Parts: sequence; C-alpha cells; structure tokens
Amino acid sequence: MHELHHGNCLDILRTMPDCSIDAVVTDPPYGLSFMGKRWDYDVPSTEIWAECLRVLKPGGYLLAFAGTRTQHRMAVRIEDAGFEIRDMLAWMYGSGFPKSHNLDGEHQGWGTALKPAMEPITMARKPFKATVAQNVQEWGTGAINIDGCRIGEEEIKTCAKVPGKSFNSLAPVSGFNGCEESTHLGRWPANVLHDGSAQILQGMGEAARFFYTPKACKDDRDDGCDNNHPTVKPTDLMRYLCRMVTPTGGIVLDPFTGSGSTGRGAVLEGFRFIGCEMDADYIEIAKARILAAEKAYQPCLTFD
Repeated sequence: MHELHHGNCLDILRTMPDCSIDAVVTDPPYGLSFMGKRWDYDVPSTEIWAECLRVLKPGGYLLAFAGTRTQHRMAVRIEDAGFEIRDMLAWMYGSGFPKSHNLDGEHQGWGTALKPAMEPITMARKPFKATVAQNVQEWGTGAINIDGCRIGEEEIKTCAKVPGKSFNSLAPVSGFNGCEESTHLGRWPANVLHDGSAQILQGMGEAARFFYTPKACKDDRDDGCDNNHPTVKPTDLMRYLCRMVTPTGGIVLDPFTGSGSTGRGAVLEGFRFIGCEMDADYIEIAKARILAAEKAYQPCLTFD
C-alpha cells in the first residue's frame, strides 16, 4: 500500500508521471532552523510545489503545514507554483513554550515572543477547466469529503477497523473514505482543529464543533520503532486530513515524509501512499511506523 523513496524530493518528483496523484498532504520544513536542523533552513521552493502541481490530478488538493512566522512565504510559493489557494486551516494546541528574551530591571515583564499555540495549514487546489461535478466525475478530485469528516457525538459504523489503534484520540470516528452507514451526520467540518487540551477548550466554547485529537503520544510516536524525529504529527490528525481531500482508493503523496505520520494516516484510511525523505535515519523510522500501521489496518467487506 505504500512506496518510500530515499532522496531529494525534487529529483524523485521529476520521475513521476503527470496527473498521477490524488492528494498531497505534507508537513514540510517551516524555514525556522528548528533545533538547528539543516533541513529546516527554508520553506520549500516554488519549483518543488510546481512539481507537486504537475503530478496532481486536475482538482487535486494540497494540504501543507507551516509555521506562523513563515506561513506567508509557504503560501506565496505554493500560489506562485500555480495552485489556487482555497483556505487556511488552523491546528491549535495548548502545549508549547515561548522562546522569549525576557528583559530585566526597569523593563522586567517585557519579552519578545508570544506562546506558540497554532500551526497554519495551507489548503490549495490544482486548477481545472470543467465544473466541480464534471471534474469529480472524470478524475475523482476537486471536492472535499464533507460527510466523511463531519464532527459528531456518535461513532459512525465504517467499513474499516483498526483494533486497539486509536492512539488515545478524542475525535469521533466520522467514516473512512465515505464508506459508512448511518443517519447521524454530525457538524460540518471546520477550518479549525485542536488537541483537546484544557487551555484550548476553555477559550473555544462548544468544542464539539471542531475536530480534535491529542498531540502524538509515545505509543503513537514509537509504534513500530523508537522514534527520535522532533516534529511528529499525531496519526489521527493526518488520517483526518487525508480523508478530507483524497477520493476513495486514491493515492496520497508526501514529499517531506519525515517520520511517516502522513503515510500512517493514509494507509489506515485505505489509501495508497508515496513518500519522499532525504534523511536516511528518518526514512527507516517512517518505514517501520507505516509498516506497523499497515499491519493494523483490517478492511472488512460488510458492516457488523
């Protein structure tokens, strides 16, 4: 169900055929030099996003995480590559500490940074000529899986089971690939997602309106191996995002695979996954974590 390629994503993308990918879901470098990591010195180039555009089917969606300080650069480069910017999602969380230079003396109480509590996700789409309905009919892409991502209080019966692999998610299961049987629709999915922490819940009012799942726990991070990657996204979040923009049986691409969270989310939703990663240590972690997810995925043909 998955392919992992070790190397520079631009070189790998250039070997892929036109219009062969259904969705790109990725957590690329933010350009913040995070923890001094060399791979985080800049956001991805317009050239990389242009190759993502080429391999996507018409109407295919791109979801790309970013940092709050560099979101503008990420979005502009995506747009300059030819994508149509459709929205910005906000992944909100309560944990995290400000890297603030706090002053002393007569200026005590002043500093230089706010507490980080949000990561933006650019939602973009490859342009197409027909109507949305016509494009979906021809390519399967161009629309968002609204009913498959609705938020509700009840679990919906689905055609895929992952026994014992919820990873402590607080998010209600809202269907896999639209294959569901229920009269309960739930709330329309929003462009706000959060981690369920008390700090976020206190300020959000009726939190049930929004998708939420905790940050990656140890069981999630280390499923299949010891994972030392510094920026692991929770599998349940990546499942939700993959489900939102990928048609049934589609292929998800992540040019910046890292420790494989997008791949885990994709295969647990029943999608094919293609990933690129240039760090040799990280690609071994991704292989192990995605393989563990594949072993957990158990599709069934009938509902209980």
